[in-house]
Amino acid sequence: MAVWSGPACAGFLALAVGCVLLLQPELPGSALRALWGPGLWAPPSGGASAEGRLAAAWEALIVRPARPWSRVAVGVNACVDVVLSGVKLLQALGLSPGNGKDHSVLHSREDLEEAFIHFMGRGAAAERFFSDEEAFHNISQIASALPGAQHYVGGNAALIGQKLAANSDLKVLLCGPVGPKLHQLLDDNIVVPPESMQEVDEFHLILEYQAGEQWGQLTAPNANRFIFSHDLSNGAMNMLEVFVSSLEEFQPDLVVLSGLHMMEGQSKEIQKKRLLEAVISISDIPTDIPVHLELASMTDRELMSNIMHQVFPLVNSLGLNEQELLFLSQSASGPHSSLLAWSGVPDVGVVSDILFWILKEHGRSRERASDLTRIHFHTLAYHILATVDGHWGNQLASVAAGARVAGTQACASETIDAGRVSLKAPLEFLTSHSEAGSKVSINPDEPVVEWHREGISFHFTPVLVCKDPIRTVGLGDAISAEGLFYSEVYPH
Repeated sequence: MAVWSGPACAGFLALAVGCVLLLQPELPGSALRALWGPGLWAPPSGGASAEGRLAAAWEALIVRPARPWSRVAVGVNACVDVVLSGVKLLQALGLSPGNGKDHSVLHSREDLEEAFIHFMGRGAAAERFFSDEEAFHNISQIASALPGAQHYVGGNAALIGQKLAANSDLKVLLCGPVGPKLHQLLDDNIVVPPESMQEVDEFHLILEYQAGEQWGQLTAPNANRFIFSHDLSNGAMNMLEVFVSSLEEFQPDLVVLSGLHMMEGQSKEIQKKRLLEAVISISDIPTDIPVHLELASMTDRELMSNIMHQVFPLVNSLGLNEQELLFLSQSASGPHSSLLAWSGVPDVGVVSDILFWILKEHGRSRERASDLTRIHFHTLAYHILATVDGHWGNQLASVAAGARVAGTQACASETIDAGRVSLKAPLEFLTSHSEAGSKVSINPDEPVVEWHREGISFHFTPVLVCKDPIRTVGLGDAISAEGLFYSEVYPH
């Protein structure tokens, strides 16, 4: 029996594929890949970039669920974001460059200047509470009137509501402290209960700085932002009870909740009391309505741990990023909790281990009366959707849609522009580090990878990262909203 040499075999295969192409020029790429085999497939030279191929592959995957949502209720943090140059505001306030110093709470213009310099020098994002109401009101008036200052919908709930309301066949209820300016900025498709309207808006000032921007002797190493506010309504989650009581009339088929992180500004006693009241309110939501909880940046480990033990079992779905995920594990001594911070792109195996632990320890199981069955994790370079089997559908579309909106919103484009984005995800990784994980390779033509672990499914996709981002505020909220829009919950 003759043994074919490698080159001869490849030559014969090429001849065979050539004949097939001659007879069937319309044959799809997937069929050609099957002919070549996994190791031999390569795109034609000069063909579409990996980014272009990945974006095209997503489009084929992103399909509406069989049972889409029709009415979504969102609460409870909402405000007006005033976005402007931090240096220009400090100049307008008559402040001169000094030394940087962090303040956990800002009490004066001088504290603001020192804290801004402290974080601008590091190129790090930060958010602080400004204690003096009158001084803050005065600063926000000066900020709003500056040339170049822009007003946007702010607060996780309002941003998620705004994103969902872009779908005209979806009715959205937004409950939060909505003042006249915010009401004017909201989509016409959003219903605001009269009880959640207030006479004055809650303003959050977002002081931006660019990479290389200077203030006195200081040069920012990269672009970022410093946020501060005097926001009492959101801090006390004032609208939570109004929100839950408005659900009976609105009859939603999905509830999205955020704003628990705003309680960090309260004393320990008020935090505990308010969290207990929040638990009672969330327990009042009918069990046949799925609840998604959107997390946000936190620094209080005790509060985070309490939220995990008391609130997670009451919600069906979570949305979070890499900072919140690691902080969650650190707060409850979870896997990899000795890791102080991520170094570069978060390791997929480490992320996967923590997601698995949350669903195993706090998610639904035969032994545990918990509703938690879904986590949508997002970081700059990739997303993972982790779900307990048998509860959610359309995961491929959901994770792909979340990743797609990250690229379009950051670049402020309608569709993915392959020339303006880059693929920064690891193209090979292990799915776990706490047990023998499998090794996975990413193919841009099949961009969603799936793996399973003890009744939990993981769906991973890279993100096409915008090279020159125009707007990054609220990106996580847009990702979670889009992922939810394409998700389907199975009735139980």
